[in-house]
Amino acid sequence: MGKSAVALSPAPEDKSSSSKPLSAPLTLKFDYTRSLGPTLGPFMSALRNRRVLGVRGSDGRVFTPPAEYDPHTAEPLTDFVEVSDAGTVVSWAWNAMPTSSQPFDRPFAWALIRLDGSDTAMAHVVDVPDASHMSTGMRVRARWESDRLGRMADIVCFEPGESTNTPTDDAEAVTILTTPVELGYQHSASAEESWYLRGLAEGRLVGGRTGPGGKVYIPPRGSSPTDGVPTREQVELPDTGTVTTFCIVNVPFMGQRLKPPYVAAYVLLDGADIAFLHIIQECDAHDVRMGMRVQAKWKPREEWGYTLENIEYFRPTGEPDAEYDTYAHHL
Repeated sequence: MGKSAVALSPAPEDKSSSSKPLSAPLTLKFDYTRSLGPTLGPFMSALRNRRVLGVRGSDGRVFTPPAEYDPHTAEPLTDFVEVSDAGTVVSWAWNAMPTSSQPFDRPFAWALIRLDGSDTAMAHVVDVPDASHMSTGMRVRARWESDRLGRMADIVCFEPGESTNTPTDDAEAVTILTTPVELGYQHSASAEESWYLRGLAEGRLVGGRTGPGGKVYIPPRGSSPTDGVPTREQVELPDTGTVTTFCIVNVPFMGQRLKPPYVAAYVLLDGADIAFLHIIQECDAHDVRMGMRVQAKWKPREEWGYTLENIEYFRPTGEPDAEYDTYAHHL
């Protein structure tokens, strides 16, 4: 059934580079796609035509951007009103150190701008040389993108001055909006996670437990979930295990790396007390089953990093299936 787990020495207490927690920049990035509906659809369609729409509420006020529901009656709002692409700065804040995801790579102002014909202000950016050119009450106008798609960024920014805009009426209605979402941050791994990641970089699978007789978790946890005792002992596990549960992925989706059908399965490594998710290959998807014995297929060593992706997938070993009782408590 594969080699047994091997207990290593307790986590070192010194501050050498091999014991310090790992840290690395991480980026979460995806495209968010949504249908716009009866309110935002006309608003985005108007932007594509260099027009700005507001909507009139039950009290006569015009909301820009348009609100979907009346703040007093909660009824849907449908009385659209075209407002100007020029207006007045109501308040502002200077951004002296823009980040990579912001509209400009140079300093600019965030501002609340009340467009002529509107009773509410909307947030946007104002492009001026420096903060001395900004003031509450100043007049600004939209700077329009030449290639408009029907999104808020069709207004590149606002700039000092009055409107010189020439609206159009030839663009198609916009019903779907795709927005890129990106979050970058510095991730500092825990000491236990660092054992695990360093092990992967060396082609080893290292879990952790609180001490002799404790349950072995991989990836290791900071403490036992049952009694809160800190995890002190590293445990090296083999790269063989048992499929506990699985699903066959038949539906394609954006960003998918594998062509369906393929199997995503929970693999319980020999000697571990918790299964983790990975891919099963080198067999027909419909041949995968609970209890199947599998082994890791590692990428070439020169492609290894501090990641579980060092294991390309798991594949059948050809051994007899594990008895259900051996993994029944790990489903």
